[in-house]
Amino acid sequence: MILTFRMPSEKVRKWLKLLIKIVITALCIWYISHKIDLKKLSGVLVLANPLWILLSIGAFMFSKLLSSIRLNVYFRNIDIHLPEWTNIRLYWLGMFYNLFLPGSISGDAYKVVRLTKEYNVAYKKTTAAVLLDRFSGLLALGLLLGIFWFISFKGGYYSYWLMAGILLSMPVFYFLIKIFFPYFLPGFLPTFAWGLAVQIFQVVCMYCILQALHIHAHTEQYMLIFLISSVVAVLPFTIGGLGAREVVFLWGAHIFGLDHTVSVMASLLFYGATVASSLPGLPFIFIDPLKTTPKPAPQLYATTME
Repeated sequence: MILTFRMPSEKVRKWLKLLIKIVITALCIWYISHKIDLKKLSGVLVLANPLWILLSIGAFMFSKLLSSIRLNVYFRNIDIHLPEWTNIRLYWLGMFYNLFLPGSISGDAYKVVRLTKEYNVAYKKTTAAVLLDRFSGLLALGLLLGIFWFISFKGGYYSYWLMAGILLSMPVFYFLIKIFFPYFLPGFLPTFAWGLAVQIFQVVCMYCILQALHIHAHTEQYMLIFLISSVVAVLPFTIGGLGAREVVFLWGAHIFGLDHTVSVMASLLFYGATVASSLPGLPFIFIDPLKTTPKPAPQLYATTME
């Protein structure tokens, strides 16, 4: 008797991935809950300044608007000319999918499928646009991470080697695009500039959170932990980065001798800003984000011969 192994269907694989994410997220939260004082955590939140929290949400939302503009540069490189407001609506819906509906379809996959069909562009090009958008963001994130690493460790702990590696990655990324995706080359510098602006405003978001929690010392160390956690949160192991980011904050607080509970609360408030900024994508589940209001057709008036 010959036994045959049948690969699980796409639907089954999708639910397995979601289950794994839920398990890892739950394990991270369980681990954190045993390392901090939960009563103190709630007390820290009660004492937080609500105005600074609102400013943090505004800074994060603005960073995502800049991120949508960066992605639209890549779209224009492959002749997908989306009006900025249409692109923002599509981007918002993608954020909502990523955070609230991780088991259905990812926000990136949704954008690729819709734009490929709507604009009759090769699937490979739309996929490359979305992936390169992520990589350009990581490039800018890496640059800021290197700067704060250098400041936090005062040039020690391989700071020079790290900065050299990050700076070297920029021309490497440029030449890889030139070789494999030459049609994206005109957007290399603009997308890097937009990506840097995105990461700067996310740093501003974290600064507002630190102010909300009345943290006025060790700012460089908190920012370094935040940037490292942002790299970890990109990895698709948890739901929206929840749990993974908090573990990084916990470990970072241990390394730098910071308050564990306050550090985890800073991370949770950043996650809250992410959730709040993703909510505007909810209406576009029911309203097609690519649907534009048609312009009224010009009226033709008949003329009579005298």
